[in-house]
Amino acid sequence: MLKKLSHRAALAGFLVFGLSTSAFAVSPPSVGLGQAWPNTVDVSPSPNWHAYVFMLGGVKYVQVNDINGNVLGAVGTANGQFITLPIGRFSQLVSTPQQPAATPATAPAAGIATTVYKDSTTQVTATPLSNGTVLLNATTTTCDPIDCSGRLQ
Repeated sequence: MLKKLSHRAALAGFLVFGLSTSAFAVSPPSVGLGQAWPNTVDVSPSPNWHAYVFMLGGVKYVQVNDINGNVLGAVGTANGQFITLPIGRFSQLVSTPQQPAATPATAPAAGIATTVYKDSTTQVTATPLSNGTVLLNATTTTCDPIDCSGRLQ
């Protein structure tokens, strides 16, 4: 009887383990918000920046990294509304239509604003400043979906 129970327990354990591992086999399309090299595609049209997009619950999150993978900042956006996420070296220098940068940029620009991400509803630009910081600006955009799809500009 004890042997029969142990076989049943082993079978039950195998089934639970098998079901739980098959449930974990389906992974989300992209993970790693806040990481230097997240497990998703770099969608930046610029070779000098990295941009990663994450979707969760109808909210699009756009993370911008520098060429070395350092996280600079990120925003969340849905239905034309934006929020700055508290991640990245320069999260205090991220501005959106609803929220100006937490710390105003005191240094002059050291280069022109570069589009690091753009789709049919959202554009993010990065402007290097003379003190080594980077100003990120997220805005709404309207453009032809064909022109705004994928890696461009």
